[in-house]
Amino acid sequence: MTSPDPVAASTGASSLTQRRPVVPPDRLLAELVPPRHFADESFATYRPDPAHPSQRAAVTRLTAAADEIRRGPSRSWLKRGRSTPVAVYLDGGFGVGKTHLLASLAHAVGIQDAAYGTFVEYTNLVGALGFLPTVEALATRRLVCIDEFELDDPGDTVLMSRLLRELADRGVALAATSNTLPGSLGEGRFAAEDFLREIQALAARFEVLRIDGEDYRHRSVVTDAEGLSDDAVRAATSGRDDATLDDFGDLLAHLATVHPSRYGALLDGVGLVALTGVHAVPTQDVALRLVVLVDRFYDRDVPVLLGGAGEKDLFSPDMLAGGYRKKYYRALSRLGSLAADGAALVG
Repeated sequence: MTSPDPVAASTGASSLTQRRPVVPPDRLLAELVPPRHFADESFATYRPDPAHPSQRAAVTRLTAAADEIRRGPSRSWLKRGRSTPVAVYLDGGFGVGKTHLLASLAHAVGIQDAAYGTFVEYTNLVGALGFLPTVEALATRRLVCIDEFELDDPGDTVLMSRLLRELADRGVALAATSNTLPGSLGEGRFAAEDFLREIQALAARFEVLRIDGEDYRHRSVVTDAEGLSDDAVRAATSGRDDATLDDFGDLLAHLATVHPSRYGALLDGVGLVALTGVHAVPTQDVALRLVVLVDRFYDRDVPVLLGGAGEKDLFSPDMLAGGYRKKYYRALSRLGSLAADGAALVG
């Protein structure tokens, strides 16, 4: 185990690199709820942009879908009595409110009747419980929400497609989101086509809801800002019992020793994450682990202080042009928002 960080000790802050959480499977199930960042959100708190009517149309359709799900699946004579549960796919770019709407749908249906998680969290759940126990556990819910459906790993995509098919066959309603790159040709249509192609057996059941708009996080937040000084980062943690302080390189190394399903537990009791010496991520495997951690920061609404170079040039141009670019753009968007919250704490 790494020796305690003397700088962190001197400020009274704890260190993420000293944490090695153990997460039992029942906790993974219990945590399938909308993230803290969206805990109080609803359709009423979503603010559709008048310049993009598809946002208002999505709210209207999802409100009706929540009513359908609460009533239970309909019966269609075309399917000779088989259940035809709601299945919707929210298609759009970064920061247009898809996660807000997905969380609002879960709240409208009822948290006790909905499971809500990211694509990665569901694949981790299957890894922890096994496939059939996961199906049995999720089949007790009326609705399963999958945020950030990912198509970059063929094995995981096949696994999730099979899981969704099993759940739909048992009458469970489904809702999913994914991202389109900013400026992508087709303004989102290709994301929908990719999704439907990859879930072949389920494609006909899904209704695609286009959500156009600009990244609301970028409307007031600069996501490529320079980092704070490391001294300012350290000083901001002084006297805060809920702050952690780590060297960025040390944290990246530590993430390789912790299963991604446990990254959320790394943040138990943490109200501020402070990182010194932030620099470009060296390799893709390290970058992908960082993306999962940033998602957990965002889920839990944890402000972040970034020393060194900050989020500027965090991912290389090759990474941002490669097969995992959607993950990296999402991480930059979310990290920029959390870094702005953190910077506001130091004035």
